[in-house]
Amino acid sequence: MLCALPLLSACQSVHTLATPAEQAQSFKKQAGKKVLNQAEVRLNQLMADIWQYRLKVDPFKATKSGDNRYNHLLPDVSPQALAAKNKQLLSYVGQLEAIDRQQLSQENIINLDILLRQLNNDISLYKFKKHYVPIMAESGFHSDFTFTVKGMPFNQAKDYRNYLSRLKGLPRYFDQQIHWMRQGLATGRTLPQAVLPGFEQGIAALIVTDPATSVFYAPFKRQAPLDISEQEFEQLQQQALELLSAQVIPAYQGFYDFMVQTYIPQARKTVGLAATPDGADYYRDRVKYYTTTDQTPEQIFDLGMQEVKRIRGEMEQIIGSLKFDGDFAAFVDFLRTDPQFYATSAEELLKEASYIAKKMDAKLPSLFKHLPRTPYGVVPVPEHLAPKYTTGRYIASSQDTQPGYYWVNTYALDRRPLYVLEALTLHEAVPGHHLQNAINRELSDLPPHRRYSYISAFGEGWGLYSEYLGLEAGFYQDPYSNFGRLTYEMWRACRLVIDTGIHSKGWSRQQGIDFLQQNTALSVHNVRTEVDRYISWPGQALSYKMGELTIKRLRRETEQALGDKFDVREFHDQVLKHGSVPLKVLEQQIKLYVAGQLQAK
Repeated sequence: MLCALPLLSACQSVHTLATPAEQAQSFKKQAGKKVLNQAEVRLNQLMADIWQYRLKVDPFKATKSGDNRYNHLLPDVSPQALAAKNKQLLSYVGQLEAIDRQQLSQENIINLDILLRQLNNDISLYKFKKHYVPIMAESGFHSDFTFTVKGMPFNQAKDYRNYLSRLKGLPRYFDQQIHWMRQGLATGRTLPQAVLPGFEQGIAALIVTDPATSVFYAPFKRQAPLDISEQEFEQLQQQALELLSAQVIPAYQGFYDFMVQTYIPQARKTVGLAATPDGADYYRDRVKYYTTTDQTPEQIFDLGMQEVKRIRGEMEQIIGSLKFDGDFAAFVDFLRTDPQFYATSAEELLKEASYIAKKMDAKLPSLFKHLPRTPYGVVPVPEHLAPKYTTGRYIASSQDTQPGYYWVNTYALDRRPLYVLEALTLHEAVPGHHLQNAINRELSDLPPHRRYSYISAFGEGWGLYSEYLGLEAGFYQDPYSNFGRLTYEMWRACRLVIDTGIHSKGWSRQQGIDFLQQNTALSVHNVRTEVDRYISWPGQALSYKMGELTIKRLRRETEQALGDKFDVREFHDQVLKHGSVPLKVLEQQIKLYVAGQLQAK
């Protein structure tokens, strides 16, 4: 079931969505209106050249950014291609670093720093051989392709021919990825064996005997595009069926066999990244990348323990107010097992999530000056992903003709408590990921490498801050729902402890499970899938709390500085108007805003 929930328009003007080509042209025109010095001209040219290069070598990135020129291609991840890409990125970094920063405007300094951050991250991933591990506990290259399909347009005959070309290239792409995974097995760079049970189910779900039932055939079940006849479309349909039977499904079967017979049995028995070659250095690199700070794993671990203690006190207060007969563990067991807290059907869960989202839609104008024009829908997590997938996730639109989607996991309903649904919805939909991502993509004055980028500390920090905003918007009136909000905040605080504990302090998987299970009301199933996610995606889980704490601190400081002149709508506008930026840049921009307001008094 899909429920489209268009956002309300604020009275003020909204950002308009342009295609990448239109946006690039607009950016050039704006730059042309300014009197640019040599450094500015050089940077603008490099930004344009680098963006085009990155789209060319990563057709999936192009599709995701709404650029359809490479929709007939798959990425080339052969040893030669990856080495050539790394060489070119190093060259670009050298050229960018040679630019005289003192001649750049403040905005172009941000443009430069974010671009360098992106390129250096790709270089680091190559250096630490991330391509040896192209999968995570819940997904991988095999499932990423399904996301790309959903983002492709299917309006003309050429769109279908592009798609058929991609299907033809799938066996080669899978072979390249499996080659790297074999290299990983040979060098000790694999996912831990402990997080892999059940992984093969996600592959098996994409292996069908009747190609007409494949998720990859779904585009051909639509009406024929207007620029070809029914007969020509039937020929394309037949080509798709033949490709799926002869190449695509066998490629998935081959990957399944490799995982079951070779990879899972031989995967490493350790869990922490530090146990792998160069793992300690790699983890510190990931911490810096995902938090956009210079804090060490040890400092983040200590911060997490402090936050766990603070939030636990607030949770205990709610238990006391309910006069519950039992301790914290008994209360959490009550929440995990009492049927009143669980939907009895997938439709009920989706309807409840949609209702919460629609309630927040109505609150948005009181909290935000600018709202995006792109709507969003509420749909279930696809069946082939659901068993090992997280509780919910936001999927951004790839084309101007598509909405964003708030995915709700309807698998195993007895593990999807309703008391956390308000917090989940505000985080993934509005005012969280959908609002922030859609606004970011509609900032036509930004260069493409910023408009189509996502900085986890900013975006996930905003998502967690959005859960907190629910208090101001009148949500969490039920004490159980408020406990759910706190359990979600505790969940993110625990991430600081578990992620650093596993990857830098030698914690076991079970230690992580026990810590999360003892401090939150997440279901046992969710606890396990979450810990497996932290193990297979080192550092990313740190971004939520680090970002949220920064945004909350900046708000407190702004409120204190401006007093009765503080406007929450204006503050949110200042946070979001520059797009997704590192936390240091966000702090700098908010301080400039506050200084300007004080000077104007």
